[in-house]
Amino acid sequence: MNRRAFAVLSGLLLAALPGLAPAAAAKTYKVGVTPGTHEQVMEFVKPLLSAAGVDIKIVSFSDYVLPNQAVDDGDLDLNSFQHKPYLDNQVRDRGYKLVSVGTNFIEPMGIYSRKVKSLAELKAGDSVAIPNDPTNGGRALLLLQKQGLIKLTKGADLSAGVVDIAENPRKLKFVELDAAQLPRSLPDVSVAAINTNYALEAGLVPTRDAIVIEAADSPYANIFVVRAKDKDAPWVKKLISVYQTAPVRDFILTTFKGAVVPAF
Repeated sequence: MNRRAFAVLSGLLLAALPGLAPAAAAKTYKVGVTPGTHEQVMEFVKPLLSAAGVDIKIVSFSDYVLPNQAVDDGDLDLNSFQHKPYLDNQVRDRGYKLVSVGTNFIEPMGIYSRKVKSLAELKAGDSVAIPNDPTNGGRALLLLQKQGLIKLTKGADLSAGVVDIAENPRKLKFVELDAAQLPRSLPDVSVAAINTNYALEAGLVPTRDAIVIEAADSPYANIFVVRAKDKDAPWVKKLISVYQTAPVRDFILTTFKGAVVPAF
């Protein structure tokens, strides 16, 4: 028997013997994030997870639509980019079988401008840019209502849209844009309501540059999302337990200087 045939036969024999087959490769879990805060924190967590026996591959998405679809389709195992009201809206509208399995941090929404220093300076007909997705758009409108610029119809909640504006005394013009595009709209609009992750990505510092910002006790904590069938999976519990630790909390507070607040 030649050497090559012997090697092949040996391999077959080893594979056939219980306990002697090559060990299966450990699974690498795909985690979807948006650029900026979520990606930065997950990159910090990645080696901590690896040390705990959970390997992940981080996949970055530039919008708020694809990460949930990718988890539901099985192309991702988990995502970290959204708050619960947004997930609830997506589940209701698209029929996703997705659930929240824990919180990570809060990113207070801010209102930014290159043209005015306060909302009091806004004039009749000035333009206001807000996110075009249902929940973040409603969140922006509720923030503007809290500042006294508009009044929404009775009972309007996070899903409110421009059509729900009941009173607009300054006749402000609302421009609805993809959340990721809002920082680039600043030269063209009077003010823009921007999610913190996109503000930071654009070089804006919420605690310094926002003319109005949500309070730190904002109820819109970001969450980890998986398929419903995976909610009790050991790797999911391990990921959350590693993420929600003091080193990660300290990294968030130090890196983002109070603009992002841990929700654990």
